[in-house]
Amino acid sequence: MKLQFEPIQPTADSSFTLLHYTNVEKGDLLWHYHPEYELVYLPQGSGRRHIGQHISRFEEGELVLIGPDLPHLTFSYGQPAGIPFEEIVVQLRSDFLGDTFWQHPELADIRQLLARAHEGLSFGGETRAAVGADLRRLLDEPPFARLLTLLRVLQTLAQAPAAECLSLHAGHAGLGRQGKEQQRLSRVYQFLEQHYQRASLSVQEVAEVANLSVPAFCRYFRQMTRLTLTDFLQEYRVGHACRLLLDDIPVTEVCYASGFSNVSHFNKTFRRHTGQSPTEYRRQRLVM
Repeated sequence: MKLQFEPIQPTADSSFTLLHYTNVEKGDLLWHYHPEYELVYLPQGSGRRHIGQHISRFEEGELVLIGPDLPHLTFSYGQPAGIPFEEIVVQLRSDFLGDTFWQHPELADIRQLLARAHEGLSFGGETRAAVGADLRRLLDEPPFARLLTLLRVLQTLAQAPAAECLSLHAGHAGLGRQGKEQQRLSRVYQFLEQHYQRASLSVQEVAEVANLSVPAFCRYFRQMTRLTLTDFLQEYRVGHACRLLLDDIPVTEVCYASGFSNVSHFNKTFRRHTGQSPTEYRRQRLVM
C-alpha cells in the first residue's frame, strides 16, 4: 500500500460527514490524507497515534482535530477484532458552509482553531468530556440540530484552556518530497499488521517489503517512527495483549496470540511497557 487519498462525500441531508464505528473496520485504508478537517473521538480503544510527524500512543477517550491534507494512520490500526472499540468521526471541508462563512466576527475563535489544526490538536480535561458528550448526541439528531451541535463543538474546542489543548506539531509529513518514504512506510505498516503474531518475523522480511537492505531499513524505520523495529513490534504486541487480557483468555494463550515466543519474555516485556505483570493488569482492569 502507499499513501492514499481518501475521497469523502457527505450524505444528501448533510454538509459534513459523520461516521460511527462500534467495532474494528478492516479495510485497505491505513496511511491516508484528505482535504477535509477531521475530528476524531475514541470512547473505547487504545493504540498508536501517528499523525504527520507526530507519533505517540492514544488511550481510551482520545479526542483529536486533524487539519486538511495531514497524513494520518487509521486509529483502528492494530485493534484486534472482537475487543471493545468505538470511534466517532466528523469530516468537513473548510468551505462546507460557504467560502466566507468563517470570516464573520462571531467566528473568530473557530477561525483560529482551524488554522492551528494544521499541526494537529489533542484535547483533554473538561473540554474532551463536553465535546465527547456532544459528539455522541450528534449521532441521533436531525440535520438542522446536528449542524448547530457541530458549531457548538467547534466553539468549545476553540475556547479550550491552553492546558486542555495540545499541539501535536505534526506538520505536513507525507506529501511532497517525503511522499515515497511515507508510501513505503504504509507498506510496512500493512505487512506488520498482517504478520505481527508470528514470533519468527524477521527484520530481513520487513526490509524486503520496504525494498531496502537491512541496515538501510533500520535507519529508515527509526527515522520515520523514532523506534527500532524491535521496539515497535514489542509496543504493538503489548497493546494487543492488553486488549486480549480484558477477556477470559489464559495468559499463556494471550502471550502466543500477541506474537511472543515464550511466556517469560512476554511477562518481562509486558511489565517494562505497563509497569505490571499481565495478571496484575487483568486484575486491575476487571475491578475498574
